[in-house]
Amino acid sequence: MYCVQTLVVISTLEKSKLHPNRGICKSRCLGSNQGGALNKFDLLRDRYMLIKTTKNMKKVIYALILLLVVVSGLVFANREFKNEPSKKSTPKPPSAAEREAAMKEWEATPAGIMYKKWEASPAGKKVYAAEAKIRKNITDSTNMEAVVISLSLPPGSQLGFGVMVRINDDDYVLNFAPEKSQLEQLHSLKVNDKIIIRSRNVSHAPKYAYPIVSADYVERDSKIIYKRVPRKGGC
Repeated sequence: MYCVQTLVVISTLEKSKLHPNRGICKSRCLGSNQGGALNKFDLLRDRYMLIKTTKNMKKVIYALILLLVVVSGLVFANREFKNEPSKKSTPKPPSAAEREAAMKEWEATPAGIMYKKWEASPAGKKVYAAEAKIRKNITDSTNMEAVVISLSLPPGSQLGFGVMVRINDDDYVLNFAPEKSQLEQLHSLKVNDKIIIRSRNVSHAPKYAYPIVSADYVERDSKIIYKRVPRKGGC
């Protein structure tokens, strides 16, 4: 800017005799125009920076919105995942028709065919008849008088701890689920001991020639020697 002004002043000084102030005015005007150009440049630069800043802000806002959408989706998916196990934990019990259909399907399998043959056999009929004799006591959980006839179960049994007893001239497997603290009293049983039994369950299996009575309560000489401890979450 200073070089331009100097050249203009020198050239105008030669003609200053007729117009002494001409060079000065032109110099001032040129300087004024140069300042205007600088002001325009500054405005353009500021405008560019403003546009650039606005674009950057838009990018940040878009990124935040995208992040919010992703987080919301993850939270919703996590909530659905947590609710799914609770729905599966309460399955609808099968109807009577479904149970009957499942039983018929099982009876057609080799295991089902063998079981039906056992039920019709003399051994199966004998087990069912012995169960029928104590069915009322099992249903009402009332006292049954029994005599210990063996301290060991039949060979091949896989029922845990138990003894053989006789109730009304029929033999039964008396099965226990004892705690460690109860084993000493149960091991004190002897053959021909007379005991009082209470139970809520009797079962059978083709593998065993006797009904299986699950003991809930056993008394000997008016003293309790066994009482089933309810399992956690059970009865």
